[in-house]
Amino acid sequence: MTPLQASADAILQQRLKAMTPQQLQGMRRGLEKESLRAQPGGALALTPHPAALGSALTHPSITTDFSESQVELVTSAHASPEAALEELTQLHQFTYQALKENGDEMLWVSSMPCGLPTDETIPIARFGSSNVGRAKSVYRVGLSHRYGRRMQTISGIHYNWSLPGVSSEQYFALIRNFRRHAFLLLYLFGASPAVCSTFVAGRQHELQKLTDTTMYMPHGTSLRMGRLGYQSDAQASLAVSYNSLEGYAASLQDALSRPYPAYEKVGIRNPGGDYNQLATTLLQIENEFYGTIRPKRVIRAGERPLHALRERGVEYIEVRLMDLDPFEPVGINAQTMRFIDVFLLHCLMSDSPPDTPAEIAEINHNQHQTAARGREPGAQLKRQGGEVALAAWGAEILAGCAPIAAALDADHGGTPYRDALAAASIGLADADTLPSARVLAAMAQDFDNSFVQFIKARSLTTQAALQTLPVTDEQLARFTGMSQQSVEAQKAIEAGDSMLFEDYRQLYVSPEHLQVRVREAVHG
Repeated sequence: MTPLQASADAILQQRLKAMTPQQLQGMRRGLEKESLRAQPGGALALTPHPAALGSALTHPSITTDFSESQVELVTSAHASPEAALEELTQLHQFTYQALKENGDEMLWVSSMPCGLPTDETIPIARFGSSNVGRAKSVYRVGLSHRYGRRMQTISGIHYNWSLPGVSSEQYFALIRNFRRHAFLLLYLFGASPAVCSTFVAGRQHELQKLTDTTMYMPHGTSLRMGRLGYQSDAQASLAVSYNSLEGYAASLQDALSRPYPAYEKVGIRNPGGDYNQLATTLLQIENEFYGTIRPKRVIRAGERPLHALRERGVEYIEVRLMDLDPFEPVGINAQTMRFIDVFLLHCLMSDSPPDTPAEIAEINHNQHQTAARGREPGAQLKRQGGEVALAAWGAEILAGCAPIAAALDADHGGTPYRDALAAASIGLADADTLPSARVLAAMAQDFDNSFVQFIKARSLTTQAALQTLPVTDEQLARFTGMSQQSVEAQKAIEAGDSMLFEDYRQLYVSPEHLQVRVREAVHG
């Protein structure tokens, strides 16, 4: 161990000892899972959001993401991984029942999309006639002009995490370390090494042809988080620093206020009067900024997310780089969640120096390298101006996580956290055991290397498994009631509107309203 590593280990041990059992027991996590609705043959479903699921605008747990065909299921915050998974499972059961009533549709279990139609045919999510509902749709129209609709159909599972007694400054320290070490999560849990060829039709890409219908990267882990996924030249110009809440907020405010020439050409409206986007600035709203992790704060009615952060600080963080695992019924399992818990605590308790433009460039390189070639034997990453083996760096991180896993096990009983760490060590030592490798192996063994045929089969298996799980009348009544209440809530919002939409739009995107609340809110 080098003197630098010994010093870092001492800092972590000191901070771990300062953690009380009550603080560790206060750890909370919640899940947000996106899934495309697909037709039996593996093509995108073009039907509206099922009416039985209620209003996508106001339902607290079932909504849509970019597309009308993209269901998003949201759990509350829970004290254990199992409790979060139980709620997510029940949401799936209710959703599958609605899909059954809607025809033969299924939820696509991969992050990379099913067979897609032409870009303009992919339906954008609709949220009703209220100002806030229209703004949500116009924002998505803007995304389609800026990045294309296909990119927006990529799905993932977000991990919302908090720990009591953590300050905004400490959360930003966690975020800096998370970004430094995020390659390990991509390597261990990436599950999107292949994609249907319809996704890249007419686009430049680095993928290799596997079959006439499937493109892939032989050693890829997560195409979703690589150059093919949520990337853009415009956002590449944003060198956002996470050294402080103030600096982060200033960077976002600049992007939300600065006109961007290419988007000015698109304009706010088209010649027919329909809206093209909410604004011509580099970002329309805060949630357009893509990142592997976000500082978050629950917003109040009429409040911009940036204003909420500035006023009341960071409340929790949102991990955004997790792929859907097609081998798991709801896309993630408890062991993976426990590893994320340990990983985030390691990021929180380790020394976290300020980031620099040079380090930010290395972080971006490492993300793309791991996403495209992470399982390549001897894969190298950049660190502090030099190179380091991915496996060696990953082993360092796992070693630092060991005392944290032991402390959590001592608090909860048993060895589940150490088991999660042991499983990660196996993955680090044997790339063939990783989800990304298992996807390619299963495609080759039983599906003639067809991505769509493999994921279609996994989607049908998942659907059947979840539909056979018992559902109580009480659960059905509760979810049905939530859907009905959400419809009534949307009607109330629409009836209460008194402002013209254009006036509302101008008020919402005005720079001064990044500082104060407005009457209604637009969520990304």
